[in-house]
Amino acid sequence: MSRISRLPSSLLRTAACTGVAALALTACGSGSGSGTANAGSGSVKVGLITKTDTNPFFVKMKEGAEKAAEENGVELSTAAGKFDGDNAGQVTAIENMVAAGVKGILITPSDSKAIVPAIEKAKAKGVLVIALDTPTEPESAVDALFATDNVKAGELIGEYAKAAMKGKPAKIATLDLAPGVSVGVQRHNGFLKGFGIEEGDPSVVCSQDTGGDQAKGQTAMENCLQKSPDINVVYTINEPAALGAYTALKAKGREKDVLIVSVDGGCTGTEAVKDGKISATSQQYPLKMAAEGVKAVATYAKDGKKASGYTDTGVTLITDKAQDGVTSKDTAYGLENCWG
Repeated sequence: MSRISRLPSSLLRTAACTGVAALALTACGSGSGSGTANAGSGSVKVGLITKTDTNPFFVKMKEGAEKAAEENGVELSTAAGKFDGDNAGQVTAIENMVAAGVKGILITPSDSKAIVPAIEKAKAKGVLVIALDTPTEPESAVDALFATDNVKAGELIGEYAKAAMKGKPAKIATLDLAPGVSVGVQRHNGFLKGFGIEEGDPSVVCSQDTGGDQAKGQTAMENCLQKSPDINVVYTINEPAALGAYTALKAKGREKDVLIVSVDGGCTGTEAVKDGKISATSQQYPLKMAAEGVKAVATYAKDGKKASGYTDTGVTLITDKAQDGVTSKDTAYGLENCWG
């Protein structure tokens, strides 16, 4: 039987827990919101560290890991940053998990570069480290990466937006993630490539960071509309940012004549595509990422075989307004395969 123990985000900031790292996954994990199930002595321990524990994408990822832990008979501990970008919290979580004796750590890095030293220390102690969703920089800092091809995800919505504009001049706003986060850079660059333009192209009239947050997405869109009221295409890093942009556009009476495209494929976002709030989204599969990661650690513990390289967990363009030359699925398919 597996054991699942959750580390609340407050744990990542608690000095006392850091000071008694060996106990962090048990005593410190027993606070509000934590849960455990009995496990036999000597069971294989796996750690999952996500960027936050509130974003539906990471909630689903944790669900996938929990289910896979049960199926593979391993003990799972989970932790998350207080916010997207909380590198210090993730470093503390790695240290606590290594001290607790995990065989492998699955992590969605908040800062792809700054997290590397902590990962290298964990690997030096024989811990298998697998990145989920977001690659490290360099990607070789981890043993393996299980993720969406984020460049491809961006390309799909870029190609879609280009086709949907049907030759009309584009005035593009890009609502991005944050500096230094590879997944945001890859999706942004993929969108530009799919649309057939390069960084610095004059058709991109406004770029703002949102942290992938809905409220910040709304603010960013409001700022862009003040700068360039004639924006007609909006690229967003994820669906919360897209829904924030939609709210800002609706307040200006522009929601019907601006094309919004995004990445994620969560159930809320897919419903927004069905409702016409978002024109298209690239759907990814976090449950599969986590499940494959847990399975890889279990295999490593059993026979010493390490997962390596990059595993593409898939991406599908979801829209109810298909465009010629762009492969897509409708929202019926999207809702059958969404998460959150």
